[in-house]
Amino acid sequence: MMTTQKIALVTGANKGIGLEIARQLAQSGVAVLLGTRNAARGQQAAEALALSGIDVEVIAIDLNDEATIRSAAQVIEDRHGRLDILVNNAGIVDPQDGPPSVASIAAARRLMETNFVGTLAVTQAMLPLLRKSGAGRIVNLATTLGSLAINGDPSSPYYEARLIGYNASKAALNMLTVQLAAELKGLGIAVNSVAPGYVKTDLTGHNGFMTAEEGARLPVEYALLEEGAMSGRFVEPAGVAPW
Repeated sequence: MMTTQKIALVTGANKGIGLEIARQLAQSGVAVLLGTRNAARGQQAAEALALSGIDVEVIAIDLNDEATIRSAAQVIEDRHGRLDILVNNAGIVDPQDGPPSVASIAAARRLMETNFVGTLAVTQAMLPLLRKSGAGRIVNLATTLGSLAINGDPSSPYYEARLIGYNASKAALNMLTVQLAAELKGLGIAVNSVAPGYVKTDLTGHNGFMTAEEGARLPVEYALLEEGAMSGRFVEPAGVAPW
């Protein structure tokens, strides 16, 4: 059923920053589809949100399973007819990742498959639905560690964070942002990479300087950009980030 209410899909949304992005979008009046690869955990997250008066719809989607991606797109088509916002939040780290000389090749492959190839697969599947929106928004959850300039800057506090698989996967995600923004120019779909900051979540081992609530604010801001929005940007809380 078509509605004027904005429809958003947030991947990896059953916990951490993804759950908080879903919460804040719903509080802004958006109909949120809580993307999760684990149905039980997704339902638990939805029930927790419901306790605070926030209703979301759980949708099964696994970045490493293209059948679930196609199915999710079909479900959204059947139930809503379009998609206005795609937040590509789902991603992984790997304990076997590390500097280029010693990182596990299998770990690097897992990271690229999930963080880049999986996100590309989701984006391709959702694009026909985003094209039906009056003002589609794609937010790719990036990180400062995905910046080639930062990785090559000895004065950067991130210079020693040599995780070849993770950093390369996020640099590839930034390439997706750049190329997709150019491809969709003039079609009303804004595509941006948003680095939320160093957030305390399971992904970071609960290290960091920001809460999930604080980290969700910038991605939500870019998900809700108004007509004529900027596209092809890489931003972090301090401002524009270097590619």
